[in-house]
Amino acid sequence: MSTQSPAAPGSDKLDAGVLKVAVVVILGAIMAILDTTVVNVALQKLTIEFQTSFDTIQWIATGYMLALATVIPVTGWASDRFGTKRLYMTAIGLFLIGSMLAGMAWDVESLIIFRVLQGFGGGMLMPAGMTILTRAAGPHRIGRVMGVLGVPMLLGPIGGPILGGWLVDAVSWRWIFYINVPIGLITMALAWRVLPKDRPEPSERFDFVGMLMVSPGLAALIFGVSNIPSAGGVGAVEVWLPALAGIGLLVAFVFRANRVTNPLLDLKLFKNGSFSIAMVTMTFFCVAFFGAMLLLPTYFVLARGESAMNAGLLLAPQGFGAMLTMPIAGRFADKIGARKIVLPGLVLMLAGLIAFTQLSATTPYWLLLSALFVMGLGMGATMMPITSAALQTLKSEDMAKASTATNIVQQTAGAIGAAVLSIILAALLAGKFGVPTAQGQLAATAAVMNPATHEAASGLTADAFSTTFLWSMILLALCLIPAAFLPKTKPATPEGADGEVPAAPPVMTH
Repeated sequence: MSTQSPAAPGSDKLDAGVLKVAVVVILGAIMAILDTTVVNVALQKLTIEFQTSFDTIQWIATGYMLALATVIPVTGWASDRFGTKRLYMTAIGLFLIGSMLAGMAWDVESLIIFRVLQGFGGGMLMPAGMTILTRAAGPHRIGRVMGVLGVPMLLGPIGGPILGGWLVDAVSWRWIFYINVPIGLITMALAWRVLPKDRPEPSERFDFVGMLMVSPGLAALIFGVSNIPSAGGVGAVEVWLPALAGIGLLVAFVFRANRVTNPLLDLKLFKNGSFSIAMVTMTFFCVAFFGAMLLLPTYFVLARGESAMNAGLLLAPQGFGAMLTMPIAGRFADKIGARKIVLPGLVLMLAGLIAFTQLSATTPYWLLLSALFVMGLGMGATMMPITSAALQTLKSEDMAKASTATNIVQQTAGAIGAAVLSIILAALLAGKFGVPTAQGQLAATAAVMNPATHEAASGLTADAFSTTFLWSMILLALCLIPAAFLPKTKPATPEGADGEVPAAPPVMTH
């Protein structure tokens, strides 16, 4: 364990001790963020490997995101109860075990289960790491700390798909998980040596009952909906039974949350108009955007015949676009109001998506890369200001609960978006090739790879993707309605905020 002397009061310079802590936290953040992006480019390979359909394989991403949403609220309670250093090392351990098991998966079901385990660890890495770093730096250096944590968040969406594509092509899909093992072991050793030891403190009672309602409820609801194409409609038992059970659990949670003292998700926050509007905007945004991001690399691999690595490289312009606007948008949203930043950002994203609603097997790459860059510019101007708008008018004592709620909404909506758009694509591919839903993607792959049917099959496949992206565009356009009611001016300093508007937490991009 190292001890560090705090910098002089008022100085925002990060001293050597804080920088050592920052290195450990950044390594953990890199693992968590890379694992939300490297998998997407491997989905087509995994579909063929396990002879399954896209609406099944997407659970590798959906299960991971739902696991993240599950453990985010646990992190604050566990940090107090067991200490942040212990929690951080436990999170690394869970993530390592999940990564090793995912690399050894023998079928799609085992891979989904091990991805969920990985998500339990990954979900705690970012919030616990943020807590450790902000405590080490002190309140007067929060801005510097957020800047440090922002680096892997900006680079992850660029580097993740490229690294994942290279590993899938040059080594094996299993190495998109095994790659975490050496990074995790180094992070674990550094955490044990560098992170300051903290003592567990008395904490509020955690709402485990609420967690056992929300997480299975969401999973059951998404599972029921994802069965619609293969079951042939909503009347099938495998559709309505899990969906109804999921809805029942979620409704029960809402009624219970209004009666218990420390609910998993504090619904009283939604009495604040700005917070509620921001959360509705965030929900539509994440459903549309994260769902589309799951499908983009598969279009390049399946319809255009690109390698996984090339698909990763083709996605890079979006990351560069976000890198340009994200830091600027965060600053300006605090000064001129979120609405004036978010609405133009959404318009840019919609403009970029137009190209993907007109896809063919021969759409020029310069057009697609330009569209991705424009979408990245819009995304960078949208996510952080929405998060800031959610927090800016709240009291200081509500900030931790609000940050937790924001992250839960983001991950849950992303999981729903991934599932819904994957279901639409699976159904469209099955319809184009005249096969059952479970065989749609495999039939498309076989037809595209056959020289005799390649041209026609590529056209049909691209057409299925264009229709799916049209649905994504419709969902994103709906986001304009709540976004129009976001704060249009700089908010007044909230009561009890000690003269400062708290910084928004980093948002994990997928």
